[in-house]
Amino acid sequence: MSSISPPGPLSKIIVGVDTHKHVHVAVVLDDDGQRLGDLRVPVDSLGYQELDRWAQSFGRVLAYGIEGTGSYGANLTSYLRRQGRKVVEVNRGDRRARRANGKSDTLDAELAARSVIAGTSTAVPKSADGTVEMIRKIKVARDIACKNRTSAIISLKTVIVNTP
Repeated sequence: MSSISPPGPLSKIIVGVDTHKHVHVAVVLDDDGQRLGDLRVPVDSLGYQELDRWAQSFGRVLAYGIEGTGSYGANLTSYLRRQGRKVVEVNRGDRRARRANGKSDTLDAELAARSVIAGTSTAVPKSADGTVEMIRKIKVARDIACKNRTSAIISLKTVIVNTP
């Protein structure tokens, strides 16, 4: 749920998103850096739609700054791109500094948005489609198959050695 009501459709805003396995946390900042609200959504297509509609209710979204665009945030990134939104990849902050100040998903999302406003995060996330992605998925499947084969051979050798 948003902590502050939206200012109106004329505002320009930045959305920061801290991604996790089961829930994403978003924070909206105006272009002056004032925090306007925050939201937690489930990691599914309905959650992505809710996050995008919620963000758009604050004004014109200049960009979404997302942590983990290649892992937990990959599907959200893909969804937002299909909607024509600008997505910026945000590096996770210094873990020691985060621990010293306390861990907060909302704070991490806010820091993601602030890094976009400050211009310290400018990377365009990799697209998760096309030939390169197809080859990557085939390689992952092959690596898993090789690991399982090795594990099976070790198990069989153990049975042979330990059989009376």
